[in-house]
Amino acid sequence: MPPPRPAAVLYDIGNVLIRWDVRALYRTIFDDPAEMEHFLANVWTPMENDRCDRGARFAEVIEERVRLHPDHEDAIRAARERWIETIPGPVDGAWELVVELDEAGVPLFGLSNFSAETFPLVVERYPGFRRFRDIVISGEHPGLAKPDRGIFELVCERSGLAPETFLFVDDSPANTKAADALGFTTVTFTDTPSFRAELVAAGLLAR
Repeated sequence: MPPPRPAAVLYDIGNVLIRWDVRALYRTIFDDPAEMEHFLANVWTPMENDRCDRGARFAEVIEERVRLHPDHEDAIRAARERWIETIPGPVDGAWELVVELDEAGVPLFGLSNFSAETFPLVVERYPGFRRFRDIVISGEHPGLAKPDRGIFELVCERSGLAPETFLFVDDSPANTKAADALGFTTVTFTDTPSFRAELVAAGLLAR
């Protein structure tokens, strides 16, 4: 017997629905690209972003980094004060596809590594999130984030749906690999037209 087809879509958010680019902010702060890259590699690094995604408060992470790098205080504080500038806009065609899925009756869910402090800023800016039945945000569950098994289990627990019910889309191969091992149908996102083709192939959209 063939495996069941997915009946719902589980969306990652950053770089699937909305563009996230920390350099969009820091290009306005640093005139020298090399100086900016040094700052992002050594002062406000991906580790700081990950800590906030896993439930740490921006205030505590920022104060820690300011103590270590007082000469970069203004740039460090911009990570929270001007955070919305790291979201340059929507992914091309993404919200039109969300509308198409919703109007076709496909249940929509979200799962994202995101700070609980900053996620409300994008909800306010992008009303399409109202079409989602539930969104699990890692920062609301300290210590838990993709690709951890537990956060995928939380999605299933909150939705009451089994992994095989979902088609999960994420731009990170590590995350889709983890979900695939748990029984989710997965798509590693590259662009909206390619993702739409995957939805058609999965039987979730008509051609």
